Amino acid sequence: MKRSPLHPRNVELGARFTDFGGWEMPVQYQSVLAEHRAVRVAAGFFDVTHLGRFELTGPGARDALSRLLCNDIDRISPGRCQYTMTLNPAGGIIDDLIVWWWDENRFWVMPNAANHQRVMAAFAAEPDTSITDLQEGTALIAVQGPEAPEILTGLLGETPTRMRLLHSTWGGAELWMAGTGYTGEPGVEICTDPETGVMLVEALLAAAVVPAGLGARDTLRLEAGLTLWGEDIDETTTPLEAGLGFAVSFGHDFIGKEALVAQQESGVPRSLIGFTLEERGVPRHGYRMRAPSGGEGTVTSGNMSPMLGVGIGLGYLTPPPGEDDVTIEVEIRDRWVAARIVDPPFHK
Repeated sequence: MKRSPLHPRNVELGARFTDFGGWEMPVQYQSVLAEHRAVRVAAGFFDVTHLGRFELTGPGARDALSRLLCNDIDRISPGRCQYTMTLNPAGGIIDDLIVWWWDENRFWVMPNAANHQRVMAAFAAEPDTSITDLQEGTALIAVQGPEAPEILTGLLGETPTRMRLLHSTWGGAELWMAGTGYTGEPGVEICTDPETGVMLVEALLAAAVVPAGLGARDTLRLEAGLTLWGEDIDETTTPLEAGLGFAVSFGHDFIGKEALVAQQESGVPRSLIGFTLEERGVPRHGYRMRAPSGGEGTVTSGNMSPMLGVGIGLGYLTPPPGEDDVTIEVEIRDRWVAARIVDPPFHK
């Protein structure tokens, strides 16, 4: 199993570990609840070195991005990031990812950990492109929370704003930063060499930034209503069904476009909804859902919201809820529990 260069320090900080995409990564330090709240009210940092990342260069780089990804890279410009997806011919989501655009023909592609090799191989097969795997030679740290930008500016001198990039130096070492994250809070993701990554962790600890594990990262992203690949989205779900149509640009050709156009014309057979329980209970992945109008489905992500103190979740309903559907029921331990359909983010 692979380990982050920050692993020894994570051990010293009392981390408990889990296997995530073939990496031994911290799932929690103190407690998921404490780490979650620290990110919501102040700032926390995550070791996310397991996440995929590779550099894409060459005269064919932009054409490759246009063909393989459903968003249009020309919607943005160098110095910015873009959320997008790579699809199969049926419109199913192979992966959702972020592209960091540095220079005219220089991009960083940031897939999910489980899909790093597959996505990188797809781009490597495109003509006139060159690929450099960045995953194992760097550390990746996410600093998140309402106080994160101010703290990082104090430590590093400057930080990128939302969906912007910044290439900087700190202590003589290079930092590649993006105003991105997976928590629903302001924050920055920082890529650097392993030794500098360890130094940055020490600086963050000295600034009272709380170490947080992947357990809190998951409850934070759910509370923010952000989908998780492999749970809420996968190759059997389309962006239109998952409510991710904002990241699809029909003005260019891409793999899966024809299927999405057909689905757009016929209407989606199901849709991803958010809900909050109106009774005690914790919804879990795979629990059944039903709507008064006859729609049925299953929960894809669910948990107790640390900030709201109620059960929250995401799940697909077939057919999609009608305009008059404001409630559903979720089956929890052989009991149907009332829930209300809401638009995430839940904590807002």
